[in-house]
Amino acid sequence: MIAIVDYGAGNLFSVKNACDYLGLETITTSDAKDLENADGIILPGVGAFADAMEKLEATGLIPVIKEQAGKKPLIGICLGMQMLFDYSTEFGKTEGLGLIPGYVDLIDCGDLKLPQIGWNQLKKHNNCPVFADVKDGDYVYFVHSFAARCDEKYLAATTEYGGTVVAAVANGNVMGTQFHPEKSGAVGLGILRNFGKMVEK
Repeated sequence: MIAIVDYGAGNLFSVKNACDYLGLETITTSDAKDLENADGIILPGVGAFADAMEKLEATGLIPVIKEQAGKKPLIGICLGMQMLFDYSTEFGKTEGLGLIPGYVDLIDCGDLKLPQIGWNQLKKHNNCPVFADVKDGDYVYFVHSFAARCDEKYLAATTEYGGTVVAAVANGNVMGTQFHPEKSGAVGLGILRNFGKMVEK
């Protein structure tokens, strides 16, 4: 069972639909017991970092998420990935979950427009089971103006948008995609399928 965290700032419907399509058993929940009993956790997210962290804090789930991240696979999607880091500079400094060392800042994209919206190519880094089927040059779907800054050892994939942008990260059981796997066709479904395999182990 995979728990999809419902804290009022996530793209729950499309994430759950993608998991259902793959035959993954999920529950959409804001109950701490469900997170404790689940075999894996998905942390979705859309909107502004500070607002999302405030909503997540209001649920009382932050200590539970931090605890469970050390015990089972957890993947953050889009803003959910950004929340895995130490802090974000969006609308001032806001602390994140601190599950991956690093921070989130505005994309340095030169003359390109923000947000980055649309399909862009990936370049793989390091080895993470969830991204095993991703190939250099695969296209996935992005919508974001802020991106993570972290040590290279946590990189699973990057993309180019006026410069190199972190696209996916991994730190043991904790993983994240800046792009939306649930909106990224076969490539994204493959990532969610591999997450499901990790959960089953």
